[in-house]
This record gives sequence, C-alpha cells and structure tokens, in this order.
Amino acid sequence: MQKLKLGLPKGSLQDATVKVFERAGFKIYISSRSYFPSIDDSEINPVLLRAQEMSRYVEEEALDCGITGADWVLENDSDVISLADLVYAKQTAVKVRWVLAVPEASCIHTIKDLRGKRIATELVNVTRKYLKKNEVSADVEFSWGATEAKVADGLVDAVVELTETGSSLRAHKLKIIDTICESTTQFICNKKALKDPWKKKKMDQIVMLLKGSIAANNMV
Repeated sequence: MQKLKLGLPKGSLQDATVKVFERAGFKIYISSRSYFPSIDDSEINPVLLRAQEMSRYVEEEALDCGITGADWVLENDSDVISLADLVYAKQTAVKVRWVLAVPEASCIHTIKDLRGKRIATELVNVTRKYLKKNEVSADVEFSWGATEAKVADGLVDAVVELTETGSSLRAHKLKIIDTICESTTQFICNKKALKDPWKKKKMDQIVMLLKGSIAANNMV
C-alpha cells in the first residue's frame, strides 16, 4: 500500500490543525510522548514537526507534504509548492502578521529610527531583508521565545513578533511601528510528490476536504 508522508505542525498551530482535520472527517490522536500521531486513514503517515522546520523537510523530500505558515517558507527560502492557503490560526480564522514593535514610551517612531539598534525575533532572515530593503543597518538576533519581555525589559530596542489580534503586544505595553509581512497556514508539497499521480490525487483530496471544513466552519 502506498503511503503519503504528511507533516503536521507541533506547537501553537497543533490544536487548531487537529480540529480542522477532525471537521474534515479525519480522526487524529496525538500522544504527548510521540512525534508520530495516529490517523484513521491507512494511506496517510503523519509526523509531528515544528512549523519552523516543516518546509525544509518537505523540500528535502523527507516528507511528501506538510502544513506550515507561509512565513516559515519565506524564512527558510524553501523551494516548495503551495497547494492551498488554509486561512486559520491558533485563535482566529484570519491572516496573522509579523510586526515591528517597540515600547510605547520609546523614541523609535519609524523604521529609520532603528539604525544601530538591536532587534530580537524568530524571523531573522525576513527581518534582515526588510531592513536591507529600507536601507537600515541594525543588529538582528534570534530569539528563542519571550520576545515581548526582552524589549519591555530593555534587553533589546525592538522586536519583530507574530500577532493575530495585537492583545499580547498591548499587554506588554508595546506599539506597532510597521507590518513586515502577513502569513497564512499553507498546505505545501515538494515537486517529486506532485509528479506522483497517486500522491497528487491523495493530496488534492485532503486539500479539498480541509478547505471545505474551513469554509463550513466560517459560515457557521
């Protein structure tokens, strides 16, 4: 029997993704101690991976396809194919944004004020390209988490952070200077899988069911 190796996002998107699959007719069981969930479709072999890594494994053909954010495809500069935009996030069914934010009392008001400053973010490569496009030289460092707290405590001058509603930024008394990019959840695959007739048909079926479940949920 042929198998489709599907990457499911571990972390903030995990619960929302499982719910979308369940509404599409798939039952997924995830053990807290395993990276290999079970699914009630014998033709799918699911694997749990961080969304940040997903596009690299799909591009390298370790996975046939996977679900991740368009932002991480951009960050990894991955040569993959997007079969569908699945507009859902961990809280809302809208696009999410990566925004440049600083403390409310900061003297930084525009991107140009960041010259020589320090910025913390998970989205390092995209942020550097953004700064280069705006001809601003600043130090961009990778943040493993708690990014808002770092700027609030004065460890860095600004952050580039993912937001859906902006509530977390407001709670940390941060103001948004600019939006760097928008992102949606995407169903991606590699070129080899797309050329396989059986895998293409299977992926198209999954995408159709997922899009239908999202559309139905939005109507409700």
